[in-house]
Amino acid sequence: MAHINLLPWREELRKQQKQQFAVMSLLTIVLGALVVLYAHLYTGGLLDEQAARNDYLKDETVLLDKRIKEIQDLEDTRAKLQARINIIQQLQRSRPSVVHLFDELVRTLPNGVYLTGIAQKDQAVTVTGVAQSNARVSAFMRNVETSKWITTPKLAVISSKTQEQHARSNDFTLLVNQTVSDEDKAAEAGQNKAVAGARKTAAQRAKAKGGAKK
Repeated sequence: MAHINLLPWREELRKQQKQQFAVMSLLTIVLGALVVLYAHLYTGGLLDEQAARNDYLKDETVLLDKRIKEIQDLEDTRAKLQARINIIQQLQRSRPSVVHLFDELVRTLPNGVYLTGIAQKDQAVTVTGVAQSNARVSAFMRNVETSKWITTPKLAVISSKTQEQHARSNDFTLLVNQTVSDEDKAAEAGQNKAVAGARKTAAQRAKAKGGAKK
């Protein structure tokens, strides 16, 4: 029987298997490195994109804060202008009342009484003056009680002092309330109605303009 030596063939097979294993290992390492590199590049791209978004949001936030500040400044300016308009309107409405007030003070002022100051806040009026006697002050208060334009006199302060040649006088402070006539109330209501109508018309025009732009 013939004998066949299989050792060279087996060694060759082992060598081929080792080579294949080395190639597969190298391919696995290269593939793993490529996967890691791709993941790194992909993650870096996401981070860069998110950073760009964050920068954009920061810039938009700065612009928004600036616009909010401008709006607040405009609102403050509008409030100041509205306050001035209200003061002007109040002065316009109070012009007839002031005329009536001074005219009525002159009418109710008895002889021997002299006014030194007048201060008004809303309908409350503070009158200071000098009288020759307490009776003159009482007469002044009685005249105020029967007046049409000023009412409810209240004596706040009265003090006596001696002047030259032993003449005596009385400094007094009188609180009164100014009444508002029906004509003034009607005029004020009409003016308020006109202002409200003008504001409503302006709002309607702005709304119509905004609808046309759309």
